[in-house]
This record gives sequence, C-alpha cells and structure tokens, in this order.
Amino acid sequence: MKILKPYMRNTSISCYLCFLLNSHFLTEAGIHVFILGCVSVGLPKTEANWRDVLSDLEYIESLIKSVHIDATLYTDSDFHPSCKVTAMNCFLLELRVILHEYSNVDLNGTIENVMLLANSSLSSNKNITEYGCKECEELEEKSFKEFLQSFKSIVQMFINTS
Repeated sequence: MKILKPYMRNTSISCYLCFLLNSHFLTEAGIHVFILGCVSVGLPKTEANWRDVLSDLEYIESLIKSVHIDATLYTDSDFHPSCKVTAMNCFLLELRVILHEYSNVDLNGTIENVMLLANSSLSSNKNITEYGCKECEELEEKSFKEFLQSFKSIVQMFINTS
C-alpha cells in the first residue's frame, strides 16, 4: 500500500535538528525559537506540490493495470492555459466519482492524497476568475486512462508555470 503524505515528510528530522541546534542556546530566546520551530514543522507547506501530484497520478496509472475501472469521466483534453484552474477543479471533481464508485484501498488513498495536494496548491488561486472556460458538464466523457493522461498534462502545465 502506497499512501504518501508528502506534506508530512521529514517532520521528526526537523524537530530533532531544531532540538540539537537549540540545546546549546537554553536561554529564554532559545526556548522560544525551539517551540516556534517545532510548531512550524507541523504547518502545511505553502509551495506547490505539483510534482507530488504528478507522481501520484503515475502511481494510479500503474494501479489501474490490476484494478479494472470502466468509468467515463468529463475530461478537458484541450484546455487553454487561461482556463487551467477551472480545468483542474473539474479534474478534481471527477476524481471524487472514482472515490465513490471504487473501493480499492491503494487507489482511494492515492486519490485522496492527489486531491489534498492539488487543493492546497490551488488555494492561492481561489479568488481567480477565469472567463470563457467550459463547465465540467460541457466536456467530453472519456475513459479513465484518457482522463489520467489529460490530468497529467494539466499538472505538467502547473509545474512549468510555477
């Protein structure tokens, strides 16, 4: 089972490093730095996690070789760069369909991770309004395999612009 939580990586290492650095500075200021350092380790990262999303999508691709998914999903295969946030939101909505229709632990755990990472990366774009973009229901329905290929393409677009 591969359920990655990249936003939680190296938490214990950071705490130990913080403790070691501050063990020599056991003054009041050193203790404050130690506490703030430990607290900051637990906060979610704010930088884009698109490479982790891409990695998870590639893992899902390998999973579907053994998990038969016959769903057709609304897929934006020719999205315009000015509609990338709208298109990404459609991809994430369609992933929820797979979560509800299939009960494979590895698949669902990875999909949940993709959704968490992508939504946290999109959080800075929440107030962006994109005009002239297709609604999810206006998109063509395609196989899950084609859906993943288009999803990977849009993630690559986010990677290239970040």
